[in-house]
Amino acid sequence: MTDQKYLDILEYPIILQELSSCAVSEDAKEKALRLYPYDNIYEAKNELSLTLGANSLSTSYGYPPIEKTENCAIYLNRASMGGSLSLKELLSVERVLKTMRRTYEYRKEAEGENDLDTLFSCLYINKELEKKLSDSIASEDQLDENASPALSEIVKKIRHAQMEVRSRLDSMIRSHTYQKYLQEPIVTIRDGRFCVPVKQEYRSEIKGLVHDTSSSGASLFIEPAAVVEMNNEIRILESKKEIEEARIIAALSALCANVKEEIMRGYDALTHLDFAFAKSKLADKMRANPPILTEKGGTNLKKARHPFISPEKAVPIDISVGNEYDTLVITGPNTGGKTVAIKTMGLLSLMAASGLMIPASTESTVRIYKRIFADIGDEQSIEQSLSTFSSHMKNIISIVQNADEDSLVILDELGAGTDPVEGAALAISIIENLRGAGAFVLATTHYPEIKLYALKTDRVQNAGCEFDVASLRPTYRLLTGIPGKSNAFLISEKLGLPQKIIEESKSLIDSGSMRFEDVIGNLEEMRIHLEKEKKETEALKAEALRIRDDAQREKNQLISELKKQQEREKQSALSAIEEAKSYAELLFEEMEGIKKEKDAENFSRLLNASKAEYSKKMRELEGRADPVRENSSKKKLQRPLQKGDIVFIESLGKEGLVISNPQGDRVQVQAGVIKTTVSINDVTLGEKKKEKKKSEGKVTRTGVASSYTKDAMTEISLLGMDSIEAVMALDHFIDQAVLMKIPTIRIVHGKGTGVLRAAVAKRLKSHKAIKEYRLGRYGEGEDGVTIATLK
Repeated sequence: MTDQKYLDILEYPIILQELSSCAVSEDAKEKALRLYPYDNIYEAKNELSLTLGANSLSTSYGYPPIEKTENCAIYLNRASMGGSLSLKELLSVERVLKTMRRTYEYRKEAEGENDLDTLFSCLYINKELEKKLSDSIASEDQLDENASPALSEIVKKIRHAQMEVRSRLDSMIRSHTYQKYLQEPIVTIRDGRFCVPVKQEYRSEIKGLVHDTSSSGASLFIEPAAVVEMNNEIRILESKKEIEEARIIAALSALCANVKEEIMRGYDALTHLDFAFAKSKLADKMRANPPILTEKGGTNLKKARHPFISPEKAVPIDISVGNEYDTLVITGPNTGGKTVAIKTMGLLSLMAASGLMIPASTESTVRIYKRIFADIGDEQSIEQSLSTFSSHMKNIISIVQNADEDSLVILDELGAGTDPVEGAALAISIIENLRGAGAFVLATTHYPEIKLYALKTDRVQNAGCEFDVASLRPTYRLLTGIPGKSNAFLISEKLGLPQKIIEESKSLIDSGSMRFEDVIGNLEEMRIHLEKEKKETEALKAEALRIRDDAQREKNQLISELKKQQEREKQSALSAIEEAKSYAELLFEEMEGIKKEKDAENFSRLLNASKAEYSKKMRELEGRADPVRENSSKKKLQRPLQKGDIVFIESLGKEGLVISNPQGDRVQVQAGVIKTTVSINDVTLGEKKKEKKKSEGKVTRTGVASSYTKDAMTEISLLGMDSIEAVMALDHFIDQAVLMKIPTIRIVHGKGTGVLRAAVAKRLKSHKAIKEYRLGRYGEGEDGVTIATLK
């Protein structure tokens, strides 16, 4: 278990303060402040699963309506022993019941399973008790007067009695006889009894009881004898009220005591839920993600940020230890971000072990350590006569004695505060000793000897904090694999230190150290060059992926359009089939007529004409049912369409009149009584209207109508008529159709309000000549027409 001392060094208590502020109830806040990192993966994973459960619900459904509630254990224990609770305590119980109910209802509205379901199931729901408490208590100081019938009746009597007293006293203070005796014409209350203020000198003029005297002594508050009995009655009623209120409160307390265990168990679950959602709120505030927890291997943080640095300002870093290397040595200039980097590793490891989400990417892996040690900052102690070096060394000695293979050790400026040569040697020896114990080590330093040690030693890695020499500012980026430079000479030169002094300083440095620093500088230049090329490559890759995605999107769009076109053609084919069926029925009727006239002179002519008409119609229908043939056989318009043109509408198989100029690729046409808008590709130009021959529309001597007559007599338009006119016209039309042996008729009544359609349906239902009827289908006019079959 990590000592509190090291938790303080890594600023873990500040995290707990932030977590506590996210909780609602006091018990949940206390639970947050007591949160301690777990030292085993099972407890840590369980705690993290609760955090993830809360975060999943809050992301999809918002946060539950958890109100600020009190722990009612003390109240309920007293009630269970027969005691009565105060109204304030009863309201606290009611608030707990209401919060549990509303929180449970919140979960019921959410879908799917969740790791918090066990806690939600422990919430105690008692709507009857909750309502009883809510309806009975008006405030912390007063019961509702309707808490019981008896209380309601007593309150009414008290009010009535008080009104009578006031009425009697009001008449007294308005009386000219008594006004001169009164200090003020008002009615007041003293000791719960109605009184009037009487001047001291007129004390004997008003008989009654004196209850009080003004501070000046000039007024006496007298209860007139005329209202003494009435005031007594009020006092008796108020005593009864107090007794009834005590009875009600005792009854409510007993009801709460009966379910004490259930309420407390539910409250405990509510506190845990409040705590879980507090962790979710903290994660949202920090823009945190869930880490991958492990008990073996090491910690690998991706795009990690220190929790106390604003996400807008923080520079994310990648930092790891325990996988490819067990020790990471970080070097670089002061204020470059070395200490923040190691603190980030330590604090995020503690947060993950506590079941909290961390400000790092979801790919981050955190090992659960038994103990985390840290030596960071200036711990000089004047009181104990210890220097900075001595203070650090005392702490490090304790760390060396206790660290093992399940420990993470964080050391800042190891070996500093003493002779550099001795300090570097001591630092290397301490690291080796910790590694020998199996500990994972993060250390920062300025010593080149430790950089060389990291380069030469297996499973020890260098890292450096990047520094922009041009701007003299650190970038706070952590570069693993390359030791950092102090850049003391470059920074001094930029700041204006004479070149002579810088050159003399360089000559005083060991040549080997200078060569080492030059190697580091060359590596840094190479890294910058490679990083630039990497960014260019990634940009090109991103552009290629964008082009691929655009092409895929266009492909999907074309496939979607093709499917829609196929669906439209399918509907057109189904419409053609329906029309073919209707035409076949009409043809059968004609054939029956021809059959009856088979001995007539014109039998052969009629038969051949019917066959020819049938073949023509079938070819038209085949063309409509085959979208490929139809498209390939379309004729281009010789000129643009104009209002008044005669056109042939392919989809309807009829001629029509253009009644308005085209709008884009659509044109409005009228075919008989039908007005519709069709595609320009669906029409071809026809000839101008000619006078119909008088012979058209006549009935042949056989009694079978010609095809034109059939077309004309199979449809009637009732548009513009009222219900009575429409029914009369419909009856006449049906009679004509029966005489001409027309099997199917089409009645156009429009959609409108539906009144005309209803009248038509009612008449068809009762007409003896009608076998069946139905509303039009797609392509027939839909709800605007009715198709009827005659007997």
